[in-house]
Amino acid sequence: MAVTGRAALLAALGSLPVGLLEPGWPGLLAVNAPLALACACDYALAAPVRSLGLSRTGATSVRLGDRAEVHLTLTNPGRRRLRAQLRDAWPPSSWLPGTATAAARHRITVPPGERRRITTVLRPTRRGDRTADRVTIRSYGPLGLLARQGSHRVPWTVRVLPPFTSRKHLPSRLARLRELDGRTSVLTRGEGTEFDSLRDYLPGDDTRSIDWRATARRSKVALRTWRPERDRHLLICLDTGRTAAGRVGDAPRLDAAMDAALLLAALASRAGDRVDLLAHDRRTRALVQGRAAGEVLAAFVDAMAPIEPDLVETDARALVSTILRSAPRRSLVVLLTSLDAAPVEEGLLPVLGRLTQRHTVLLASVADPEVARMAGARGDITAVYEAAAATQTQSQRRRTAEQLTRQGVVVVDATPDTLAPALADAYLALKAAGRL
Repeated sequence: MAVTGRAALLAALGSLPVGLLEPGWPGLLAVNAPLALACACDYALAAPVRSLGLSRTGATSVRLGDRAEVHLTLTNPGRRRLRAQLRDAWPPSSWLPGTATAAARHRITVPPGERRRITTVLRPTRRGDRTADRVTIRSYGPLGLLARQGSHRVPWTVRVLPPFTSRKHLPSRLARLRELDGRTSVLTRGEGTEFDSLRDYLPGDDTRSIDWRATARRSKVALRTWRPERDRHLLICLDTGRTAAGRVGDAPRLDAAMDAALLLAALASRAGDRVDLLAHDRRTRALVQGRAAGEVLAAFVDAMAPIEPDLVETDARALVSTILRSAPRRSLVVLLTSLDAAPVEEGLLPVLGRLTQRHTVLLASVADPEVARMAGARGDITAVYEAAAATQTQSQRRRTAEQLTRQGVVVVDATPDTLAPALADAYLALKAAGRL
């Protein structure tokens, strides 16, 4: 039961003449007794809440930043008209700041034996699963003095997927891939190591590509053409440990790494390569394997959506062991992790040899653009100290990258806005050089 503002206002207005003309219990009783009777009648005429039927339909997934509509169907099986205010409760991150109250509350009228559909529009601000809490209904009588109130649990979950903002870079990288694949330029040796076809020798061609056996079978000199390798295996590994939780700008490093992984997965699957995903810290958080080219992107975003960085140190030894089990034959292993000196030198470097002996390793890290800004500041004494600290941080990252390069690792260190295209360019360069 809930007392409305209208009942409180009538009680207050009735108390004024009592206080002026007839103060005391008889006066209060003369005013409040009719009001109490009216409230009781109003409560009795309000439609019951517990017998209402509720069900949900609508969106089950949405990209971060987009809107999702979830429909709530309310059925009134009783004999009284339902006049109600309804609150559809979701986690606060289901809406933009300041819009939750207006988006979650609805006014509704349902005649006896009928149903109505209510639409709640979600605009999530974080990745992951958003689960509906409960539906609270306040049913008013015809006078609006007292209300019946109750809650129903109507389960529903909307999965908020990574936004994949780097998809804008995909057309340009696909164009470069077509050039490598020989669709817009003539293939020569050095643009791939996988045999493609034979063609007639032309003056100026590399004589090392002449196929003498094919030449012996025909009257013209035959030349082999090559293309970048297809059907190669890529394993994209997301480090979900404590370093991934560090925020760069408005988002954790993990979100930028996910965006880069999605662009690389889309590009590699179009190139005919097989792409798998591993997310790991001290345990395996997600593993996507063996998906067809058309299913890779959908499987990746669905697996990434609920992953949040864990505030633990990544177990590099367990990570490498999991990679070796997941990729038994030679592959391109893309590690999306940190270039901080301590985690790399104490965790990754001691076990990196096991990985580089079998696989080609590409390590990508998210750099903080604020560090570069601080390194160039010279306004006052505080700025000078900040510049010194930033320069030291940059030097440590360069030394760590050089250590990894000496181990045979290709290193990409870029800001969140440029990491995805830089990683895609590194993949295309490896493919053109025949290093996959």
